[in-house]
Amino acid sequence: MRQLWAKIREALVSALPITLLVYLMALLPSFSFTSTEMVAFTVSAVLLVMGIGLFNLGADIAMTPMGVQVGSGLSRQKSIVLLLAVSFVLGMLITIAEPDLQVLANQVGSVMNGKLLIYAVGVGVGGFLVVAILRIIFKRRLAKVLMLFYMLLFSLALLLAVNGNLPLLPMAFDSGGVTTGPITVPFIMALGVGISHVLSDRRSQEDSFGLVALSSVGPILAVLMLGIFADKDLSYTVNYSAVEQNVLAAYLNNAAHVAKEVGVALGLIVVFFLLCQAFFLKLPKRQLLRIGVGVVFTYLGLVLFLTSVNVGYMPIGYKLGTQLSSTHPTLLVGIGLVMGVLVVMAEPAIHVLNAQVEEITGGYVSKKSMMLGLCTGVGAAIALSVVRIIFDFSLVYYIIPGYFISLALSLFVPPVYTAIAFDSGGVASGPMTSGFILPFAIGVCAALQGENAVLGNGFGVVAMVAMAPLITIQLLGFKAIVSNKIKEKRAMRRILQADDEQIINFM
Repeated sequence: MRQLWAKIREALVSALPITLLVYLMALLPSFSFTSTEMVAFTVSAVLLVMGIGLFNLGADIAMTPMGVQVGSGLSRQKSIVLLLAVSFVLGMLITIAEPDLQVLANQVGSVMNGKLLIYAVGVGVGGFLVVAILRIIFKRRLAKVLMLFYMLLFSLALLLAVNGNLPLLPMAFDSGGVTTGPITVPFIMALGVGISHVLSDRRSQEDSFGLVALSSVGPILAVLMLGIFADKDLSYTVNYSAVEQNVLAAYLNNAAHVAKEVGVALGLIVVFFLLCQAFFLKLPKRQLLRIGVGVVFTYLGLVLFLTSVNVGYMPIGYKLGTQLSSTHPTLLVGIGLVMGVLVVMAEPAIHVLNAQVEEITGGYVSKKSMMLGLCTGVGAAIALSVVRIIFDFSLVYYIIPGYFISLALSLFVPPVYTAIAFDSGGVASGPMTSGFILPFAIGVCAALQGENAVLGNGFGVVAMVAMAPLITIQLLGFKAIVSNKIKEKRAMRRILQADDEQIINFM
């Protein structure tokens, strides 16, 4: 209970700023939020804090240990075929059941078959999870593997443009961000830690990361391939329903739906873990009981979190975007910057990532520096996304230069920074981004450009959020290299300029 209370206090500090921002804007006369909407948002804010607290505690005592044990246990079986086969099935199943992917599929159902999208993305994640493990086994540098596959993505994007389906490009890159959601990230990252500790030696620090980065490539590749063969009728319809009358009924109905989705997602992981336990893990009962309690905490936390986002945050985000565009369009870029910083602080998986990074790097990369880099990068990404909506230009003008810069930086920074940066991109674009920032961007686009422009301009903000940490985190690594070299030069200069008379000769 002490740990839970500490997690809830941390969640309160994280979620309070963006909640206060919405209240502050609701007090302005130019915004017309109904009392029912504000009640629903207030209840959502309370549930959000409780949900993040429960999720973070559950991730600490269940999801992370499960991933580490499965990864190390599979690696000790000395069967590469078994390791790759189980990893493919695991990646596919947990992705198909990922709530964030379900949300995206529902939002783009008017232009693409939702079930087909979910299964294609699942196969993409499973396949690239296998690629990530093969990279660890054959000791290939992550930067080179990423360069290869991102060149392939850019080639497919060009083919998509030739076929006349370029508006699907933002949705494709958004799918890479939403797939690595609150359920998959802790498990996949911990799986990488377990595998790298058994299969790697001196490179285990770098190999502990990178699974999330490569798993994010699979969905983009899958959706781009679907888009090449998709119909050219790309009319999009906005559908964000606000709570109008009975707040309690809205929460109960949504909670029942979310509880089923999260139950399937966690159920698949638990069944998989129990099979591993029966065949080769053989963990003691006390440890299994602790993991079981953690799974319950994770389940309750995700249900509360996703319900609060769906009922209170998504409609408010969309309405905030439409009304701000109509009344104060000059404030859009600044508000986008502020919301980006605040949303990163409220993402539950961010805190899991920061803790794992600090532990694995031995404090070399601190929680504080990680959070600062992520806040700066994501805030700038959302501000630039709003600029793109206002001036109506393609996401290509951001994506291609951004990824070229991030891949170029990977040649000059320590490999661990590249691995952390690309993992951070998948983690930063979590439920708060898809549940609050994406509706906000769609609202801005619908108000300024009309609904027909939403598919090409409204989407893409999740992709920008996922790309921003790739640059900012690697810049931290570049700064560390430069600072160390400057310190070494200063130390050497002091030695060379020292007074010889002060040197004592003991010979």
